[in-house]
Amino acid sequence: MSTKVSESSGYGPNTQMSLFGYIMAAILVIILIPLIPVLVPVWILWKVFVAEDEFEHSFETWRRETGHNGSREAKEADTEPADADEGDATETDAENADQAEADQTAAES
Repeated sequence: MSTKVSESSGYGPNTQMSLFGYIMAAILVIILIPLIPVLVPVWILWKVFVAEDEFEHSFETWRRETGHNGSREAKEADTEPADADEGDATETDAENADQAEADQTAAES
């Protein structure tokens, strides 16, 4: 019996690799079928007593709970007063200056 697997030509299935996969699947099925009567009760007991309730987080739920509607400009316009503090403008200008400096550094390198 050869220990080498033929190189795939890319035009069709590699029969040696397919055969190997089917043999491995059969071995796993033969091993796992007798374990089903043990694994199912263990899984059920785990779910009942140990596992925490899995809360599925979704982006849509987050948007509904926080009131975000997807439009950032509209949200900022609604929440920002017309007479913003000078301190806020200074912080924003500093952040913009830092970003511009980072962009320039990246462009030079």
